[in-house]
Amino acid sequence: MKTVLFFALCLFSLNLIAQDKLGVFDHHEDVGNPSMKGSATYNPETQQYTMESAGINMWDKADQFHFLWKKIKGDFIITASIQFIGKGTNPHRKIGIIARDKLTTDSRYADACVHGDDLTSLQYRSSDGAITEQVELSVFHPTDIELQRIGNKFIFSAAVFGENYKSVSKEIELAEEVFAGLFICSHEDKVVEKAVFSNVRIIIPAAKDFRPYRDYIGSHIEVMEVQTGLRKILHSAPNSLQAPNWTKDGKTLIYNSEGLLYNYDLASGAISKLNSGPATNNNNDHVLSFNGKNIAISNHMGTTRISTLFTLPITGSDNPVAITAPESGHSYLHGWSPNGKSLLFTGQRNKQYDIWSVDIATKKETQLTNTLTLDDSPEYTPDGKWIYFNSVRTGTMKLWRMKPDGSQQEQVTFDEYNDWFPHISPDGKWIVYLSYPKEINPTDHPWYQKIYLRLMPASGGIARNIAYVYGGQGTINVPSWSPDSKRIAFVSNTQLK
Repeated sequence: MKTVLFFALCLFSLNLIAQDKLGVFDHHEDVGNPSMKGSATYNPETQQYTMESAGINMWDKADQFHFLWKKIKGDFIITASIQFIGKGTNPHRKIGIIARDKLTTDSRYADACVHGDDLTSLQYRSSDGAITEQVELSVFHPTDIELQRIGNKFIFSAAVFGENYKSVSKEIELAEEVFAGLFICSHEDKVVEKAVFSNVRIIIPAAKDFRPYRDYIGSHIEVMEVQTGLRKILHSAPNSLQAPNWTKDGKTLIYNSEGLLYNYDLASGAISKLNSGPATNNNNDHVLSFNGKNIAISNHMGTTRISTLFTLPITGSDNPVAITAPESGHSYLHGWSPNGKSLLFTGQRNKQYDIWSVDIATKKETQLTNTLTLDDSPEYTPDGKWIYFNSVRTGTMKLWRMKPDGSQQEQVTFDEYNDWFPHISPDGKWIVYLSYPKEINPTDHPWYQKIYLRLMPASGGIARNIAYVYGGQGTINVPSWSPDSKRIAFVSNTQLK
């Protein structure tokens, strides 16, 4: 038994070492025997990949390139932020994401290909040895790309950072299990080109028959620099992790998992349970007070699982203090007033969901909105002058704001997407929020979707995308800004079992 355990530990250690060397991939190699050897390196600190390669071309009946790959079976989504290094020699140098049946030079394949010039296209070879074909995509010099497989349908999406994806697709019959990953080709036999790939994610989506709130897939807790979009995975688990928020001292993330709250220490990576006493059915609505000393939670109570608000010290407590009563109806927490005296929540009262505030000391509730449609996700600005929220009163879920007494309600976002969870930066200058595509039911914020995280000036202006994420429910339900207003924390999802 000890011998078996020893070899198991050795294997685990070797896997960790391999991961440090190649990140999420298994191997890298030259395909098509370029005359100059290519390379691929991984920086575990930045989680970026640097690749170099020569290669005559990836076209016609044969390809020469360097390939960083992993075997993937079935449907997948691979995303990356990409950047050529240097001006380059041939304008047709290529980088991107590719899926191939084989490692032979003439294998059938599909790829998301970005050239050194203006050409961006989904290239493919429909059978071994066939002539390469392509479907062009009208995005010039994209920085963010995605290759998705759904059965034999391959979808190439691309955007310049900040913009929305544009997509093309093609039915291409490949094997169920393919070699998939990143590639680079110089388009010159005697020239080596170089590129850096950031924010690389291999996503295995939820099964088509997945049951919301019953079936869960794996989770990554990530942090991101909001101005650059550079992301880093801090912690991964095969179960559901949700809604990380940053403590006032900048040292800890607090997140929810399976009804409990946990601390993630940013310096060491250590995880510890946050004691919430008998409140062990917490949902992903937990908010810290502005002074950082307390946390408020929404805990499901009794057999009917009525969401009820409690407060407790940030250090935990055996006896959280109830703020709302289960008999009043569901109360879903979203905000804490800057003066620390009241909480904001979405309340099920009078047979509808509206935004309410509750005085922590007296437990007196005050209704702030009154519409037949859903109003949700209220949050104070740091100066206490506004409450931002999302409302579906126009037919699409959009961001709104109002004064703390519920007056001067006005719409803030106006595009076709369904916008949720406005979070205002501690310096009051920015709002980050989540956008679902227009096809999603506007009253819902479902799990496991392709979504945008967006950033807009609090003073008003045009929003831009800062992350292209597979997630949704649990991604950014709570205030998630770092104290210095430079980063946010959020959750992305993939099957990890």
